[in-house]
Amino acid sequence: MARSVNHVASRAKRKRILKLTRGYYGARKNVWTVAKNTWEKGLTYAYRDRKNKKRNFRALWIQRINAAVRQEGMSYSKFMGALHANGIEINRKVLADLAMNHPEAFKAIVDKVK
Repeated sequence: MARSVNHVASRAKRKRILKLTRGYYGARKNVWTVAKNTWEKGLTYAYRDRKNKKRNFRALWIQRINAAVRQEGMSYSKFMGALHANGIEINRKVLADLAMNHPEAFKAIVDKVK
């Protein structure tokens, strides 16, 4: 009896991954094993960097708030401590947006906690 192999499915699987690796450099786009390994490693990078993205944005927000608060004569840590002590619950994302785009509103918040 002849050996049964599902060439349709295996070829479709290869085509799908080679389509996903289109635009990669060199053999990474057209050699099956290299393309598959590159694609799989790309998935691990994507998973890792979804976590790092949150970390990076929080750091950016803190830098923006710190820069804006120092113009008002406070430090970041004193400002955040005063916010919590006064019961003002605004997250860092919103504070950074206010500091960048609405400095008068941010100044009002700083004056309230001083």
